[in-house]
Amino acid sequence: MIYDGFIMRLAALLIFVIASITDTIDGYLARKYKTVTDFGKFMDPLADKLLVSAAFISFVEIRELYVPSWMVIAIISREFIITGLRSLAATKNIIIPAAVAGKFKTTIQMITIITILVILCINSLLREFIKIDPHTIPILKLTPFVLMFITTILTLISGLSYIFKHKYLFLKNE
Repeated sequence: MIYDGFIMRLAALLIFVIASITDTIDGYLARKYKTVTDFGKFMDPLADKLLVSAAFISFVEIRELYVPSWMVIAIISREFIITGLRSLAATKNIIIPAAVAGKFKTTIQMITIITILVILCINSLLREFIKIDPHTIPILKLTPFVLMFITTILTLISGLSYIFKHKYLFLKNE
């Protein structure tokens, strides 16, 4: 996605969408057929975090987007903090299941990434084939920043809700 070419960006979009869809189907089938494994419980959230983090980090590098690094740092920090919280809970034989806020956060992040990838495709298409500078179209320039800002805020709210809901983990000395 960092290469300014329509075909490369379209490929990035398709790969991300396919990865997201297969992840959703995998989780659905595992729950439906009761084939959830410890390996899957460990790897699925890790794979989700890697996929999302790679996209957000790449957005910072793309000059035509205005995605400040502080937003990506905040999003990734939330993931580390909640993973740490889950690890702390596991040491006390407590399992913290995915909450509605966490699932909503993941959905918003995926929508944001896919929308920004679509915008990057449109930008490349306009530049390569129609010979129009996409920065002259305000919605194409402002939307990625606005989406990232909203996503960052919702991600932080989700993280805070997990911390407040499970603050007892920090108080127990067992």
